[in-house]
Amino acid sequence: MNVLVFDIETVPDVAAGRRLYRLDLGDEDVARVMIHKRREESGQEFLRHYLHKVVAISVLLRRNDECRVWSLGDPTATEAEILGRFFEGLERFSPTLVSWNGGGFDLPVLHYRALLHKIPCSRYWETGEEDSAFRWNNYLSRYHARHTDVMDVLAGYQARATAPLDEISTFLGFPGKQGHDGAEVWGRYRRGEIDAIRDYCETDVLNTYLVFLRLELMRGHLTPEAHGKEEERLKAVLTASGKTHLSEFLRAWEATPA
Repeated sequence: MNVLVFDIETVPDVAAGRRLYRLDLGDEDVARVMIHKRREESGQEFLRHYLHKVVAISVLLRRNDECRVWSLGDPTATEAEILGRFFEGLERFSPTLVSWNGGGFDLPVLHYRALLHKIPCSRYWETGEEDSAFRWNNYLSRYHARHTDVMDVLAGYQARATAPLDEISTFLGFPGKQGHDGAEVWGRYRRGEIDAIRDYCETDVLNTYLVFLRLELMRGHLTPEAHGKEEERLKAVLTASGKTHLSEFLRAWEATPA
């Protein structure tokens, strides 16, 4: 297994907002203007993908005998450094990417932000011109497995059938959200609580991985025995981590009736 499960956390790109709307205001006011303009334009407040600044990318790597979860870069890393680490990993190891709504949100955001910061990754953009193996299985095609958007697959690629990760995780007996919500990220970022954002992002990665394992069992890619071993391996990783948020996730998981 060579799998990289990932999730991102973002905040409004107020620097871009100032440039686009010619504003001379503080960050909070710029963000309000950006959201107001988006509401006027579309009737909803969710900003366009390119206006999301990435403040955390968390990953779970399952490769050979390795299984670990962490957030890329240190808490003071710039957006460019975080993105560089993500795409460097893809360039070196070509893992199967696993996400929840990564095709609809995470990857398009990463495309725009990599464009902004001039970050190359020829392996990610490969579609068969240099490596024929990527012609029928690459990161960019919605229906290829090199990037498995678990939400999209479970919904049968039908938008009306999609569901939130928190609800599906809880539905399956996994911990789901642990006292945080994506809507809180901007406020936490403004207060300098980047560690809390990274911790929250890591638990989303864990939920995604657990749902992915269940999908692999359903598809016959894992036997029931192998599936059980993967869950036990993850529990051992969480036990050994010594990190409060991972230990809390494990306790919540083990406290949920099977």
